[in-house]
Amino acid sequence: MTKSVENLLLEMLKGLRNDVKAFRMQYHDNMDELKSRMSSLAPSMISARRDVNHGDEIDARQQVTMDKIVKRIESVE
Repeated sequence: MTKSVENLLLEMLKGLRNDVKAFRMQYHDNMDELKSRMSSLAPSMISARRDVNHGDEIDARQQVTMDKIVKRIESVE
């Protein structure tokens, strides 16, 4: 009984190993393409972050300018 269970488990593990090999072979090229595309996105993400930071800097400068204008208007009033 024990020997047949061991053989059954061994056969199941061999089947799983073969399934994993087949999966790797089938999707290997797709994974390489996906990795390539993800790598090409990195510079774009960095550029987008830089643009957002630049926009935040411009907003801060405009707010300072507006605050100065408000103070001048209040002093005129």
